[in-house]
Amino acid sequence: MKMKLFFLLITCFAVRTNAQDPWKMKAEKIDPNNYYGVTVANGIIGVVSSPQPFKVKNVVLAGAYDTYGRGRVSNFLNGFNLLNMYLEIDGIRLDERNTQQLQQELDMHHASFTTQLLYGKKAAVKYTYYALRHLPFSVLMDVTIIAKEDVSITAASIMETPEALRDVQNYYNEIDRPHVTLSLLTSTAKSPTGKLQLCASNSFLFTEQHGNEPKIIHEMWDNNSHLMKFSKTLKAGESYTYSVIGSTISSAQHADPLNEAERMTIFAKLEGRDRLIKFHNAAWDELWKSDITIEGDPQAQQDVHSMLYHLTSFSRSGTSYSLSPMGLSGLGYNGHIFWDTDIWMFPALLVLHPEIAKSLIEYRFERLGQAEKNAFSHGYKGAMYPWESADSGVEETPVWALSGPFEHHISADVALAAWNYYCVTQDKTWLREKGWPILSQTADFWASRVERDGLNQYDIKNVVAADEWAENVDNNAFTNAAAKVNLHNANSAALILGIPLNKDWELVEKNIPILKFDNGVTKEHASYNGEGIKQADVNLLAYPLNIIRAKDQIEKDLAYYETRIPEEGTPAMTHAIFALLYARTGNQNKAYSFFKEAYEPNLNPPFRVIAETKGGTNPYFATGAGGILQSVLMGFGGLEISDKGIVQIHSSLPGNWKSLKISGVGMDKRTYIINQKN
Repeated sequence: MKMKLFFLLITCFAVRTNAQDPWKMKAEKIDPNNYYGVTVANGIIGVVSSPQPFKVKNVVLAGAYDTYGRGRVSNFLNGFNLLNMYLEIDGIRLDERNTQQLQQELDMHHASFTTQLLYGKKAAVKYTYYALRHLPFSVLMDVTIIAKEDVSITAASIMETPEALRDVQNYYNEIDRPHVTLSLLTSTAKSPTGKLQLCASNSFLFTEQHGNEPKIIHEMWDNNSHLMKFSKTLKAGESYTYSVIGSTISSAQHADPLNEAERMTIFAKLEGRDRLIKFHNAAWDELWKSDITIEGDPQAQQDVHSMLYHLTSFSRSGTSYSLSPMGLSGLGYNGHIFWDTDIWMFPALLVLHPEIAKSLIEYRFERLGQAEKNAFSHGYKGAMYPWESADSGVEETPVWALSGPFEHHISADVALAAWNYYCVTQDKTWLREKGWPILSQTADFWASRVERDGLNQYDIKNVVAADEWAENVDNNAFTNAAAKVNLHNANSAALILGIPLNKDWELVEKNIPILKFDNGVTKEHASYNGEGIKQADVNLLAYPLNIIRAKDQIEKDLAYYETRIPEEGTPAMTHAIFALLYARTGNQNKAYSFFKEAYEPNLNPPFRVIAETKGGTNPYFATGAGGILQSVLMGFGGLEISDKGIVQIHSSLPGNWKSLKISGVGMDKRTYIINQKN
């Protein structure tokens, strides 16, 4: 039986998985010099893969910020790397030089990452790690070794401290209980300024009964790493499995993170491997009840699953955490929160996972007070949200970027997310307690922000546009339109709640201009003269603002601005909006072309992870994934968020798609099926 298991594993190594499997992305030929890691995450912990055997690149912990490095502003922190290990066979430590047939696989359905390799004629090794979905601060790694010859093994779990952390303290404890020994490898450290305490702890899980478990030895290497290890002999054909269970948390989440990290590790260890995986898989099965199924385009199906997987894995319900452009895949953009969340990632989550979307808007609500202070300091009323936000809600944009003091559309973006959350949930209690404060305070901001330059002329001057190459311009199309929508929705909320309508909001809304060229094309801003643009601006007035509804105007604006996008340097979202609008206006060919253009040139090996731009090297760009998912949901799928909830409008599928099924939509988890029209 043991030999059969060995040959089964070897056979699995040799079989080539379909590159277009809807749920699994496999790398069979790995080039360490051209490798972009993929993330396993649970909304709190992100574990990024490495091309090196027995390593992970880094561990990102949500909510952990401190001031260091770039820009004198808060930066994301790497957490303790608690899943690195080493394995020695007959005294030789395995690495990329002495192992063969290294293969890696991301299982998106159950959020696990598996590596397999061979060590000559002596052994086959397979290990899988999880960021446990049901335990937000815990991770699990399974390791299986199959001996082809009689061998002796030494396996170690290594706890490594990231470079930015200081005042490291390392501990090793053994707690004896009648049926188990709890061996805890623990580390704690301070963030660069001492603001936060970060802690991690892990332990081995063995398959043997207590008393027959291997003896664990602790070794202290230096202040930044220590390890625990055990040794064992295996007979030829014998299979041996052990696991590492670990937890990591910071003082941003718990007042006593050191003890809590150990408590959570003990809890997870005594739950046991099988129960941990069972509950983890069940949590992901529940999440995937909301899904997108494409018939007729296997590669698009796999890619859309990857986008859904990443957005879902980077976020979770029951928190007040939001999403940075790179999610939990690394330290890109300092882990800050931009309009990327409210306009690009939030809508797809709101349609498929309203309970997760609630966490994202809760993040904004909790920082409303700081937005009010920001407005005050700029001489305005109401609430002015910062362009870049981190843990406290103060402006976190580095001073060299003019978007901090001038990209004011962010306040309207936050307000749109709040209004859309109410529209989908129809939760009047939430609207009164949290939605209304956001909507009313941002409306007050715009009423004070406009310059009342005469009858019917209320200008918004000196802003950075949504097209960020346009700095310090007047009457930007997106900013003005978003402000109008903000003011309108605030009065709509007042009507629902029985609050008197604000006549000044109504007056301001009607008098903010949307400029046009003589030929009828919507003009991006007052001084715009046809130059290249960084990203969609005018076209966002048709979606998501829905302030331009006439098909001929949408098409006219599309035809003009799609020629203003340069080949390089533009973010993935622009082409996604073009795809969405062309799908809605019935141009299938252009819609599909822009859909593919939105992400395929941005993919990096070996797991098709999306970068921000063509040829970019900063994956995973969750913002782009959010935009592309909207092109599928709201473009090809025709879903629309209305004041009555989610409705479906006319749309068209790409010619090669036989059907599109969107399941688990909204609060009542409806299913929409769109078939190809013959």
